[in-house]
Amino acid sequence: MQLHNTLTGRKEDFVPADPARVTMYVCGPTVYSFAHIGNARPAVVFDVLARVLRRRYAKVVYVRNITDIDDKINAAAAAEGVDIEVITQRFAAAYHEDLAALAVQPPDFEPRVTQHLPDIIAMIQRLVDKGHAYEAEGHVLFNVTSYKDYGALSHRDRREMVAGARVEVAPYKKDPADFVLWKPSAPEQPGWDSPWGRGRPGWHIECSAMSAALLGETIDIHGGGHDLVFPHHENERAQSTCAHDAQYVRYWVHNGFLNVNSEKMSKSLGNVLLLRDLLDEAPGEVVRLALLSGHYRQPLDWTDDTLPRARKQLDRLYGALRDVEAIEATAEDAPEAFVAALEDDLNTAAALAELFELARALNKAGDDAERARLKGQLLAASDLIGLLQSTPAQWFSGSDADGVSAEQVETLIEARAEARRQKDFAEADRIRDELTALGVTIEDSAQGTRWRLAG
Repeated sequence: MQLHNTLTGRKEDFVPADPARVTMYVCGPTVYSFAHIGNARPAVVFDVLARVLRRRYAKVVYVRNITDIDDKINAAAAAEGVDIEVITQRFAAAYHEDLAALAVQPPDFEPRVTQHLPDIIAMIQRLVDKGHAYEAEGHVLFNVTSYKDYGALSHRDRREMVAGARVEVAPYKKDPADFVLWKPSAPEQPGWDSPWGRGRPGWHIECSAMSAALLGETIDIHGGGHDLVFPHHENERAQSTCAHDAQYVRYWVHNGFLNVNSEKMSKSLGNVLLLRDLLDEAPGEVVRLALLSGHYRQPLDWTDDTLPRARKQLDRLYGALRDVEAIEATAEDAPEAFVAALEDDLNTAAALAELFELARALNKAGDDAERARLKGQLLAASDLIGLLQSTPAQWFSGSDADGVSAEQVETLIEARAEARRQKDFAEADRIRDELTALGVTIEDSAQGTRWRLAG
């Protein structure tokens, strides 16, 4: 199995430190609003990676956090006149609901920052004691000059780092790039007691402390969106390495940006697509397939055609299964080519191509034994990538791709069959032409008429 390591800039063989316990940490949401489609991409990508790892390794410990201490949360709570927990509970529940619709399996652990404040404070104290952090005017800051390898993950020079982080150039900093580990809270702001006074943690130290508490000082895989490489993951790497005198992460894995109509998704452009709004337009499985349609490391462009195209693809897959509903699938593994694509740096685009090839083979299968085998392979492969989680009947009862419902197609097929029984072949041909115009392909056999959406 190979993964692209952001630190080295190349694809590497994945060799866990302990094959008996593979560890993965992925940065989760800051829960102050509803998740957008960009938030969903890493959740789906690393869900697939966790599934692939679990196929190969007996024990995989997957941690995805929830950030529930943040200035945006504070602002949202103040605007409503409620405690921050009201905001975080509401939007964490919405996040879970949205991801469930995408068939994203829960991680093994989902820590919240508020649950790990003692770990965070202890880690900051360790950095202070080791000379990697200092207190200044109620703040505790990490001294970047104390870590010689700072900048290696993001491959940036010092001037780029300061500009890219948009850090506050405060007079109490020893270096402009120094970043906050702990900051004071005003009386009206949420705060917690610490050796440096009442305050709250900086963003970066939170993930370092939570990953160490649940996975240990060195973890196999750290994932997240490409936007987190700098400053978040660069700073995590610096403080964790210095706190523990040990390698923090063995493989850094980042998914690419999600753009909307070739533009960066942003509030200023008014093109932020909320996940739950998209789930009103299409089933979660459609959104999931769309998110997996390109290679995870490449930018994904979301257009008006994205969901209709993914829905049509799923109609073809479910159509292949519907044609063999009466045939019991044999127990099969996912085909080697499908697994190989996923284990080649999680190449979901190539894996999906194999999936559609399986469906085509199933449509053309000549006998029931071959259909049973191919059906088993299709189901095993789909399960590994988190698709085809419904029955064909469930899928088509709720599907209306291109304005064509399953009920409408079945009615036309029955009318054509009746016309043929009455030897009204002109009417039968007319109905067949009508089905073709609707994008439906039919195949007559001794077992009856099978149909699927063309394409």
